[in-house]
Amino acid sequence: MTYNSLIHHRRSIRLKGYDYSQAGAYFITICTKDRQNLFGKVLNEEMILNEMGQVAYNEWLKTPDLRPNVSLDVFVIMPNHMHGIIILNDNTANRRGELHSPEEISRELHLPQLTEKDECNSPRQQQMPRSPSNNIGAIVRGYKSSVTKQINLLNYPGSAWQRDYYEHIIRNEQSYQRISDYIINNPAKWDQDKFYLK
Repeated sequence: MTYNSLIHHRRSIRLKGYDYSQAGAYFITICTKDRQNLFGKVLNEEMILNEMGQVAYNEWLKTPDLRPNVSLDVFVIMPNHMHGIIILNDNTANRRGELHSPEEISRELHLPQLTEKDECNSPRQQQMPRSPSNNIGAIVRGYKSSVTKQINLLNYPGSAWQRDYYEHIIRNEQSYQRISDYIINNPAKWDQDKFYLK
């Protein structure tokens, strides 16, 4: 069935009024179309990338080369999704591969110590918006497009990805630690994951 705005009411999963181009740490999840296991498999609690999974991995690593305001933190490519922490910086230094401790993230981004309950109710910082090409939506769209183009060259037709993506604004050290641990341990807990499909 094709999309019809009169019957398909898509609820926005973005935080209303939040500037997704401002400096901060963001937890991103992108799922494959129909949650197909396109990128490999988990064996002995370790993710084994296939050719398409290697494309998804390599294209993610290129993100800071294309967008100097972006640093990558921990990430994982799973059989049918990827998780990663993106850091939008105020400076333009390319810091690909530099892992950040929770303390460094707090110092660098001046994260307020909010509880999880406060996250959706906190006012956004008043800043001049950045270029739309450097916001989270543009970064994710660029990544999805690159992966799709590369895997189309491997004779996989169409888009690899579902239409949207999930993001969570990381606002404190506890949230950062919990999310980074979740990403790192995702392969070991694959059979308990909500995205798990045999």
